[in-house]
Amino acid sequence: MQPSNDTILSPLNRPVYLMAKPAGAACNMRCDYCYYLEKAALSAPNHTTQASKMSDSTLEEFIKQYIEMQTSDSVLFTWHGGEPMLRGLDFYKKVVKLQRRYANGRHIDNALQTNGTLLNENWCRFLHDEQWLVGVSIDGPEELHDAHRLMPNGDKRHGNGSWRQVMRGIRLMQRFDVEWNAMATVNNLTASQPQAFYHFFRDMGCHYLQFTPVVERHRADGSLALPDEEGELTPWSVNPQQWGNFLCTVYDEWVRHDVGDIFVQLFDATLACWAGVAPGVCTMAPTCGHAAVIEADGSVYSCDHFVFPQHRLGHLSEGLMNLLYSSRQQEFGNAKIDTLPSQCRQCQWLFTCNGECPRLRFATTADGEPGLNYLCEGYRRYFAHVAPSMEFMHNELLNQRPPSNVMEWLAGPRPY
Repeated sequence: MQPSNDTILSPLNRPVYLMAKPAGAACNMRCDYCYYLEKAALSAPNHTTQASKMSDSTLEEFIKQYIEMQTSDSVLFTWHGGEPMLRGLDFYKKVVKLQRRYANGRHIDNALQTNGTLLNENWCRFLHDEQWLVGVSIDGPEELHDAHRLMPNGDKRHGNGSWRQVMRGIRLMQRFDVEWNAMATVNNLTASQPQAFYHFFRDMGCHYLQFTPVVERHRADGSLALPDEEGELTPWSVNPQQWGNFLCTVYDEWVRHDVGDIFVQLFDATLACWAGVAPGVCTMAPTCGHAAVIEADGSVYSCDHFVFPQHRLGHLSEGLMNLLYSSRQQEFGNAKIDTLPSQCRQCQWLFTCNGECPRLRFATTADGEPGLNYLCEGYRRYFAHVAPSMEFMHNELLNQRPPSNVMEWLAGPRPY
């Protein structure tokens, strides 16, 4: 089955999300692969300065406008960084008060993405009582996590990793019954140990897991390269072969043992595409442009991975509705499908891949056409590998049977 992506919806027919950066690019860690710290230069020369903090007036206007522009009865706020917890607990208590003031009958949800090192009992009480969802960045077992996720002035030789502090925060959230999920990056090291990586999350009681491939290229001056620029891959980037092997190995563990118990974002999104519904993750959607970013100073950008001057839509004072539904943002979103190379348009997996994230489309096709996703080879291997069980799970859902039946199916003869 290959659902069609021929119809591209008007942006007004879909919700628009805005990721807020209340502390700008400020962070209390120095991860090797962080793509965001250099963005501090866009708003302040020193990422620790007051200029990187969202003012009270900007916060209130953002909350007011964001609620007003929503077309549904539920509104999701996402707080990101840098490290958003650097703003302190009082800031987020103010957030809740303002949301209640402007809710106008709508249901408000909040999600906070954090490195977890600043969590304490007071934070956990707040997060539990206000029913916030917390995403924690953690890259698996200690030796894998600490290889790249360091505290300031970190030196791998002297134990300045962050894993123990992150785990302390996770255990606190578990004790206070805070709803949380894990966000892990797949880099050159984690990709080489997929089973140990996945077993770590399963054994620690994580039920919601998302992972993101680390692929970064630097210009000659060391700054990040855009997809249409030349750049050299960083040593911690995952390559296409590693990515494909990682996905297939983790998928086999998940589909044989944990369907219905552990929810892996990429696998859920793949099943959604197989069923012909929205995947719920922007990288696999036909178009982009419905997940923008507001920086601490009120500047709005097209996407978290495109916080560059050429992708600045404007300022909060110009109106979020005007910016997020602007022709510029619509063009940015449609460019994802408009610039697909012929190889992608003819690919049997287009219905579930859609060229993946534009930030990774810097490779060339077999015919030399630009715009191919760097991880294409890995994704093609993954989609071919999961196709039989995805088709089975899709049919089970159509017949109103739980996808976990796939475990019984796998116990019998399989086509792979």
